[in-house]
Amino acid sequence: MDPDAVAKAFVEHYYSTFDNNRSNLGNLYQEASMLTFEGQKIQGSVNIVAKLTSLPFQQCKHSITTVDCQPSGPAGGMLVFVSGNLQLVGEQHALKFSQMFHLMPTPQGSFYVLNDIFRLNYA
Repeated sequence: MDPDAVAKAFVEHYYSTFDNNRSNLGNLYQEASMLTFEGQKIQGSVNIVAKLTSLPFQQCKHSITTVDCQPSGPAGGMLVFVSGNLQLVGEQHALKFSQMFHLMPTPQGSFYVLNDIFRLNYA
């Protein structure tokens, strides 16, 4: 398993799903998962999806600038750090963001998001 290829595939899937139908992100999280969104901590897949679907915009487009990853621990986890731009419909300028995912393997051979930290990067 090439960690860079896994990270790239995960990032493409996550942001494509986020941009097209955020409510479908629930299967990427579990009840132990935690999202920190602009400093607000949310735990559990249902609560995380509720937060993401309640954001004050319906449509957006993520453009990824960088993806960095590292193996994490003996259980086969991975840290994935993403930076990029977030374009909201009707807005002239894109917002810069950073997001970190801690991915953990599932018994079925895929990954779920254990930790997710999102921040907008203000100039």
